[in-house]
Amino acid sequence: MINIKQQQLVIRGVVFDMDGLMFNTEDLYDEVTADVLGRYGKTYSREIKLQIMGTPARQAFDVMAQQLALPVDFPTFQTQLKEAFRHLLPDRIEKMPGLDQLLDTLESRGIPKGVATSSDRQFARTALGCFDLEPRFEFVITGDDVQQGKPHPEIYLASAKRLGIEPACMIALEDSFNGSTAAALAGAFTIAVPTHHSRHQDFSHADLVVTSLGDDQIVQLFQGTNGK
Repeated sequence: MINIKQQQLVIRGVVFDMDGLMFNTEDLYDEVTADVLGRYGKTYSREIKLQIMGTPARQAFDVMAQQLALPVDFPTFQTQLKEAFRHLLPDRIEKMPGLDQLLDTLESRGIPKGVATSSDRQFARTALGCFDLEPRFEFVITGDDVQQGKPHPEIYLASAKRLGIEPACMIALEDSFNGSTAAALAGAFTIAVPTHHSRHQDFSHADLVVTSLGDDQIVQLFQGTNGK
């Protein structure tokens, strides 16, 4: 059922989270994080996973360091993660269901789009580059570009500014509580696309919760819309 906010929505731009939303990189992140933590005799629990999901690397590390008493500094830990990802990513990264179709729909209607990810710029460019997707977006804002990470709304306020629109005219697509909270706080029309990592999180603040990027409820929002 279409609610009042959907009826009043005027779409002028769409912004995508990346990890877990566009790509299966949340699965890969779990694998490499568990591996690196294991080198220090630590366990990567689901409880910690849910706390850090969608947050920038430094913020995530600080949570793990505090709760697990990690005997390593952030630069060293980050280097080890990146090295593990470098070997894993080319052969294991996959696009999430519905991504290609949604991008095609937006482009056919002339709706500008961007990426707002907590990942650092190097990783974002590598992940997007695996499928030559970066040229299809007007911008990519990363965790390197903001002072406050998700769930703070800074990255989505910056996205609206890059699009030259009010946040209320922007759709934000997220898969995590932290990310969708950031989008909602910014005033964007927030669509949550939970995965098996996040489906038990609270998405009551989202305007729409769907099962995949290919969900018909998303496509229906763009019917009759032309961003040109």
